[in-house]
Amino acid sequence: MSLHINHPDTPEAALQRVVHFFEHLQPSDVAQIAQLYTADAQFKDPFNEVQGIAAIEHIFTHMFEALDAPRFVINQQVHNGAQCFVTWDFFFSMPRMDKGATQIIRGATHFVLREEAGVWRVAVHRDYWDAAEELYEKLPVVGGLMRWLKKRANS
Repeated sequence: MSLHINHPDTPEAALQRVVHFFEHLQPSDVAQIAQLYTADAQFKDPFNEVQGIAAIEHIFTHMFEALDAPRFVINQQVHNGAQCFVTWDFFFSMPRMDKGATQIIRGATHFVLREEAGVWRVAVHRDYWDAAEELYEKLPVVGGLMRWLKKRANS
């Protein structure tokens, strides 16, 4: 995948590059994160909190190693200058679980963009999704416990 930057660049154009990147992400594309993210970018999700290109690349490389056929579908985008928010569905299957059945996690990401030398890039990437509902409840033994706890909490 080639990422083309028109000049002058804008936050809106940067968001479109990021959306396109994630919707078409393949293992060979992970190395292009440096074109989209600042060198000191911060990334946080329910399992990780890292800073820097190499650490962010590692998260996505691991995703491709641990999951079968991971892919993102961006559903909505909102931006206000350098502040961007997208909602997404993440589809994948887990090796050795549910005979390869496709799983889905629904979540959202807050991106904060920063302009450096005329190019807008992601400085902050924060994913929001409910690990209990979207992942743990779907696991064999843990899922039963999570559903029971949820039921007790809602009583």
